[in-house]
Amino acid sequence: MFGVGNPRAAIMFVGEAPGFYEDQQGEPFVGAAGKLLNDLLQSAGLSRSDIYIANVIKCRPPNNRDPEQDEVETCKPFLMQQIAAIGPQLVCSLGNWATQTLLERKVGITKVRGQIFPLHDFVLFPLLHPAAALHQGNLLQPLREDFKKLKAYLDQHASPRSSAGNTTAASPRPLQVDTSSQQTQMDLFAS
Repeated sequence: MFGVGNPRAAIMFVGEAPGFYEDQQGEPFVGAAGKLLNDLLQSAGLSRSDIYIANVIKCRPPNNRDPEQDEVETCKPFLMQQIAAIGPQLVCSLGNWATQTLLERKVGITKVRGQIFPLHDFVLFPLLHPAAALHQGNLLQPLREDFKKLKAYLDQHASPRSSAGNTTAASPRPLQVDTSSQQTQMDLFAS
């Protein structure tokens, strides 16, 4: 499964890997975790038509186990090409695997969640994974808090700055969510 959403999105969400229902339907974040993600997106003023969603691992690991390092390394070039093709200004990593893959270091999601990491081509905003919040009820409130921080960040960066010369190299480009494109599933050979 490659990904789904607005191919011109300014905001991209990256999860770990397809689960059982995602594998069956060929779409990321369906089922209970998808419903929670939809609610959280709405709380941040977003919808699936505004964003693009992908996973680090493109196929479901056997028995829904954690991805192995060689699987991450095999799929990472595809993810990075996908990010380059979509060209988001903001990438929200969902959970440990996506965050560690994009930060290129081993770090716990609970230590970096809700923080801004300016990277070379985009800003990374790590979030707890919706499925983790469903399995561990004590993570649901922190996940909701993360999405409040995301909304505040989006509100702050949604319009062009008054003085174009005032931006610094670390400042993200203003976010302009383009909702004119229909949601489409992108395949591996899309140009």
